[in-house]
Amino acid sequence: MAQKPSIPKGTRDFSPLEMMRRQYIFDTIRGVFRLYGFAPLETPSMENLSTLLGKYGDEGDKLLFKILNSGDYAAKLNDDEVRQASKICEKGLRYDLTVPFARYVVQHQGELTFPFKRYQIQPVWRADRPQKGRYREFYQCDVDVIGTRSLLCEVELIEIVERVFRALGIRVALKMNNRKILYGIAEAIGHADKMMDITIAIDKLEKIGLDNVKAELLERGLEQAAVEKLQPILELSGDNAQKLAKLKEVLSASETGLKGIEEMETVFRYLEQQKLDLNVELDLSLARGLNYYTGAIFEVKALDFAIGSICGGGRYDDLTGIFGMPNTSGVGISFGADRIYDVMTGLELFPEDVNCSTKVLFVNLGEKEEAASMSLLKDLRDAGIAAEIYPESSKMKKQMEYANRRSIPYVVIIGSQELEEGVATVKDMRSGDQQKVAFAEIVKSIK
Repeated sequence: MAQKPSIPKGTRDFSPLEMMRRQYIFDTIRGVFRLYGFAPLETPSMENLSTLLGKYGDEGDKLLFKILNSGDYAAKLNDDEVRQASKICEKGLRYDLTVPFARYVVQHQGELTFPFKRYQIQPVWRADRPQKGRYREFYQCDVDVIGTRSLLCEVELIEIVERVFRALGIRVALKMNNRKILYGIAEAIGHADKMMDITIAIDKLEKIGLDNVKAELLERGLEQAAVEKLQPILELSGDNAQKLAKLKEVLSASETGLKGIEEMETVFRYLEQQKLDLNVELDLSLARGLNYYTGAIFEVKALDFAIGSICGGGRYDDLTGIFGMPNTSGVGISFGADRIYDVMTGLELFPEDVNCSTKVLFVNLGEKEEAASMSLLKDLRDAGIAAEIYPESSKMKKQMEYANRRSIPYVVIIGSQELEEGVATVKDMRSGDQQKVAFAEIVKSIK
């Protein structure tokens, strides 16, 4: 019996239509990255496990795909050695693009010019439980600048967010916070030692609600009094300036917290000058789970479509330190291409011409007609217009159906009568209109 074809859970095939739409998203994002002076970079799909382990917290380590050492390596080992995964797995698929980027920067520091600005559009892998909107293999579109602490970088990244989503036609809101403020909050409630526990819990505020967050904090070893102190901070209201003013009072004893507030004030001041068409909101429940963030953190949500965050990132002060290059600050954001695709499909935002790979199809009606078509085909292609000819001289109905199913907008018909007159019949498949066009005018007419 023939084997039933299938693919691993949490992975997907992309049809030509899906690929054209995905390419449109990548090209739009790439175009904005280039506008701000970022250069492209690619790193290998697999990294040494030593590069990846310990960089994403315990949760992340569990989700790393480990790669078995090549060939029959395991066959040479005894049972005890096989049980020690580190002996048979020395490599893993990359979990994100930021840690490989940090590894690259340290490895090539002698060749790079700092601040170093790069963008990277590649797939990443996580051994997660597949569900709607969450895949085991997915693309990230990252943009980072490393080697400067300037808050102008944060402002530029927010501008990039605004430009990308304006170009794609998605209305978004950007939520922002600062890990220094979160540390200040942990200090203010007397638990600087539990900074990670507190951030992991409050990061779930929107998903599970305040009561469940409080229960989780108690589970994580905070006493009732500390949790009560935290509640009014998470419920702060007003505009960004009002929230920061109230925070100044609450965090007056925390030097780190006040530094975070000052950084946020600077960013908001820059943003006011830029007059962006983007809603940027200070959200104290925003914590972002990754361990390496130390300053500003961002998250972007679509306003007209229910889905998780479609873009996120932040400032990291010492990601390269792990690889022996300390005190090198960087900041970056990542656009989630798969979720952006789902939003654009749900809201029908893709331009119509993205959906077709061929703009013009020549109908094939016989040898002489085919020869005339081939000559005109060359003219269209030389003018940069995607065109093809039906490969066989089949029934007209069959060829027209082919054009329809492929969403080809124009069909060119050259029959014996057209050949005599030196004209072609050009049919617009969307409106049904057709007109006769001289061979010499065909490129101009289609354009």
